Amino acid sequence: MPNLENYYITTPIYYVNDVPHLGHAYTTIACDTMARFMRLDGKEVFFLTGTDEHGQKVEKSALEFGESPQVFTDRVSRRFRDLTDKLGASNDDFIRTTEPRHILASQEIWKSLVDTGDIYLDSYSGWYSVRDEAYFAENELKSDGAGGYLAPSGGKVEWVEEPSYFFRLSRWQDKLLKLYGDQPSFISPKSRRNEVIRFVEGGLQDLSVSRTSFKWGVPVPGNNTHIMYVWLDALTNYLTATGYPDQSGSTFQRFWTSALHIVGKDILRFHAVYWPAFLMSAGLPIPKRVFAHGWWTVEGEKMSKSSGNVVDPFELIDTFGLDQVRYFLLREVPFGSDGDFSTTALKARINSDLSNDFGNLVQRVLSMINSNCDGAMPTPGSYQKEDVELLRNAGALLNDVRSSVEEQALSEALEKIWQIIREANSYVDHQAPWKLKSTDQKRMETVLFVLSETIRKIAILMQPFVPTSAGKILDQLNVPKDSRNFAFLVDEHSVESNALLPKPVGVFPRHLDT
Repeated sequence: MPNLENYYITTPIYYVNDVPHLGHAYTTIACDTMARFMRLDGKEVFFLTGTDEHGQKVEKSALEFGESPQVFTDRVSRRFRDLTDKLGASNDDFIRTTEPRHILASQEIWKSLVDTGDIYLDSYSGWYSVRDEAYFAENELKSDGAGGYLAPSGGKVEWVEEPSYFFRLSRWQDKLLKLYGDQPSFISPKSRRNEVIRFVEGGLQDLSVSRTSFKWGVPVPGNNTHIMYVWLDALTNYLTATGYPDQSGSTFQRFWTSALHIVGKDILRFHAVYWPAFLMSAGLPIPKRVFAHGWWTVEGEKMSKSSGNVVDPFELIDTFGLDQVRYFLLREVPFGSDGDFSTTALKARINSDLSNDFGNLVQRVLSMINSNCDGAMPTPGSYQKEDVELLRNAGALLNDVRSSVEEQALSEALEKIWQIIREANSYVDHQAPWKLKSTDQKRMETVLFVLSETIRKIAILMQPFVPTSAGKILDQLNVPKDSRNFAFLVDEHSVESNALLPKPVGVFPRHLDT
């Protein structure tokens, strides 16, 4: 049975200092897939994405373009919203940190931290990376080869000295370690959890949470000469979207404690260390889970503008198709691991998995029904052992796939579905319904019915992953629009015998180089 609790899933809030790339598309697609899956599985879902628009890095980028920060963020944020639309994402909200609702929420959580005594005024001196919007200890830095230092990300660091408010992060070290011990699933995958634990065990220093050297950000309540640390501002977006600071509202009440934050591994520390500390200090519940996925390289090389290998997701979708890109990104690597992108690998997945395996299965079954059953779904006769086995295995898919999706194992979920697709293709080859037409018409009809029902179940389960293509397959099986959620995966809602089917058309064409 499905878990009927509410489900709140978030992408990281995308930083608008540059245009969207493949990594942004990857995270949004993954979150969209999980949101769609949970809706089909009977849960009430809230799916959030949006843009982080404050900070020194944005201010500098705006200056480089000769624009005001607001004009710059309006333009770049629009591009991220366009990508969300391009991806067909089913998000319920798109938040911008420049919105009044978010400024209100950020200042409110600041006040809560002040009230608990965890914020104090002092001065800061240390290494700061504008690129990362983060401070680093000297032992975390590496030489740039020219007498300077670089952050672990490769971003340049500068020595900063200025008045600053601090958050008593050190106070929360033991409580964070207790959280990780009591709730092992709070951080995933396990390897990332271990990294966070080692970091916290190494000792936490109080965190500088304000800046005075620039102005583009949320003013500190009561002292507008200070701007809130961009990460304290940005992380609060997850609360803002639930209606915070109104904790009595229905969205906050229904969704906040179920929050699943999907982030890149480079920003895990902010989400798994700073964020729960802020929340616990403010007397707020922590999210249910933080999951850190890996990075994409391009043909073995790190993506960078200087290398000229940044993959434009808009162009990629225009060239190969949205569902094709979705499938590749979700299937190619285990979610949580690093992956390598190449058009060669993408074409191989399209042609092998989608066209040959799934697309060909659908096409030959529906074509045989069209040619040999007067275009109507056949009525099955008595089932043989092979029929029962295939239908049983297809019927067991939901529980198997659900367990993988609940653990964010999306590639594993697809592999489980593909096991049944491969089994169905073997069944076709073994049963040879094209031969049965002249020897055993009823047996042919039974085989085609069993295959159609198997395809129905597969297509329903594939909706979160390739929504448009799965919908087209269900259309060709004459499955009603209101009969496509997971409650209809039971045998009582099988394909309808004698129902007239539309003339079949291919859903996953092969990609041919031109």
